Amino acid sequence: MIFVDTVYQRVLALANKEQRGYITPQEFNLFADQAQLETIEQYFYDINQFSRVHGNDTEYSDMLNLLDEKLGALKSSSSETHASGVITLPTDLYKLGSVFTGGHEVEPVNFNEYTTLNKSPLTSPRYNIDGIKNPVYVISGNKITIYPNTVPNSCTITYISKPATPYWGYAVIDEKAMYNPNTTTDFELHASEEAELVNRILGLAGVTLKQPDLVQAAAQMEGTKQASEKQ
Repeated sequence: MIFVDTVYQRVLALANKEQRGYITPQEFNLFADQAQLETIEQYFYDINQFSRVHGNDTEYSDMLNLLDEKLGALKSSSSETHASGVITLPTDLYKLGSVFTGGHEVEPVNFNEYTTLNKSPLTSPRYNIDGIKNPVYVISGNKITIYPNTVPNSCTITYISKPATPYWGYAVIDEKAMYNPNTTTDFELHASEEAELVNRILGLAGVTLKQPDLVQAAAQMEGTKQASEKQ
């Protein structure tokens, strides 16, 4: 967890360093939500990149392990039952992980792939006295359909949950926004992402304040960080 007030105060300090302008709580809260989601989305691109690179055995240095740790706070699982193979996905789902039923992992396919698989008895999903073979699922909107739809009713879904929207709570006193911890929602990110959030929010704020130097400074800090990680 990262305290939203800490991030806001650092953003204000950096933005005001050269009189670039004041970032209102309303603006910050909008930027904070976008920055948090962008940070999470970057994890998946980084996982894809670093999975192509041989890791190392040095503790705390393997990037895939570090990324997995960062995602740890958002990992969830849900036990579901299906009706004719159809399951409604959890409302807090951000990215679907794996689907299991009857001791088997169900593979994701699109509908055209399922149609092709179903044409051959060797590849068609089926469930009979010999057990489940070739189970697959097709996702559509907030539902998935498992084939064959005669698989056991109990299923387990793993997924990345969508974090709560960060919010710097405040009350207006004497025309000034005063911090209110009782209405605040902190970031649900790993503590190591504090600098990342500050950089992203500064970049977003620079666009709003029409301060290209602030955007550039944030981009340079972010570029330096990414270059260091990829070495």
